[in-house]
Amino acid sequence: MSDQNFVFSAAAKRKTLLIGVAGIVVLIAGIIALNMGHHGHGEGEAAGHHFHWLYRVFTNLWINNVYFAGIGVIGVFFVAIQYAAQAGWSAYIKRIPEAFGYWVPIAGLLTIVLFFVINYAAPHHWHLFHWLDSSLYDPDSANYDPIIAGKEGYLNLPFYLGRTAVYFIVWSFMFFLIRRQSVTEDLSGGNEYWSRLRVLSTVFIIIYAVTSSTAAWDWVMSIDTHWFSTMFGWYNFSSWFVAGVAAITLVVIFLHDAGYLPELNYSHLHDLGKFVFAFSIFWTYIWFSQFLLIYYANIPEESVYFVERLKSDQYAPIFYLNIFLNFIFPFLFLMTRDAKRLKVWLKIACIVVFIGHWFDFYLMITPGSLQQNGGVGLIELGTFMIFLSAFVYVLALGLTKASLVAKNHPMLEESLHHHI
Repeated sequence: MSDQNFVFSAAAKRKTLLIGVAGIVVLIAGIIALNMGHHGHGEGEAAGHHFHWLYRVFTNLWINNVYFAGIGVIGVFFVAIQYAAQAGWSAYIKRIPEAFGYWVPIAGLLTIVLFFVINYAAPHHWHLFHWLDSSLYDPDSANYDPIIAGKEGYLNLPFYLGRTAVYFIVWSFMFFLIRRQSVTEDLSGGNEYWSRLRVLSTVFIIIYAVTSSTAAWDWVMSIDTHWFSTMFGWYNFSSWFVAGVAAITLVVIFLHDAGYLPELNYSHLHDLGKFVFAFSIFWTYIWFSQFLLIYYANIPEESVYFVERLKSDQYAPIFYLNIFLNFIFPFLFLMTRDAKRLKVWLKIACIVVFIGHWFDFYLMITPGSLQQNGGVGLIELGTFMIFLSAFVYVLALGLTKASLVAKNHPMLEESLHHHI
């Protein structure tokens, strides 16, 4: 099979960047609207300080950074599980999730920069991560918190930043190793590279199994510093994974609509649809298991997490919307065989799931950082558009760096004749 090279045209670049520019405009409009409202006059409380519009902007920057960072790594993870499982069906489309990995090093840089900007540039000494307040660890301080002080061995700035750096360095290193072997296979052929990729993929899966959980503790759970859940790592992974697979499916469909991947067939779409369907159910299983364990144990330091979300006028509607978008809708919409094989149905389902899991991360992060001052409006939309534009731009550039089809993959013929 000859090379199929993706062309990121000047027109496509303009459209992608236009989404980001529009996002900036929407974000600015949201900031103006917020400042014209009662919150702009310093009313309300957030983390013990007068509310400022920057708190909401900074919170949204962190939500989107964590969300898209996870999706970038999931692209690499998806490729890895295909190799580890010796799956043949995905050989024809594997370059698409592979290109997601180009966002990982950028996300790493953004995470470090945003961490300092968000936590040290906000007015009134506000921190997204409450545990950064040094007075919490001083027994002589009025703010002394024995619970947070007891976690100082883990929640301290050098160790936190060190862990975060290690996550992205290791993820990026493994991505570039896998990518290099994959591209070299195009030139040389044979089974040697496939065997190497199986080993690298297995190593990556083991590393990711640990680091995805610890990253979730660091970037999300530590915002609610008093709260904890033994299932939180799995919960974050499931949300990242189903959103990542939905994104992969959308890119595959959009490329096919644009004339690429001519050998793509209904069976490839069916398998992608089954991933979205199955892992929507898996996410719900983890969601319900976490909720049920906390509900029947009824331990105050655990149950407060759901009380804040269920008893709040700001968050209760989103709490139920989250369940609808991420379980009820994909479960009913993708239940039939045909729904998983038709591009228009998959587009609708995957867009809903992709947006739905953004709301999932919103619910994980916002109540702990903004308390009653959270909301969904132009600021949230604008920030999402900016990150989406940047992610798509990097992904598109990544797709241009190699053939869209791994032409010497030993299972390519199986994939081309895939039929279920």
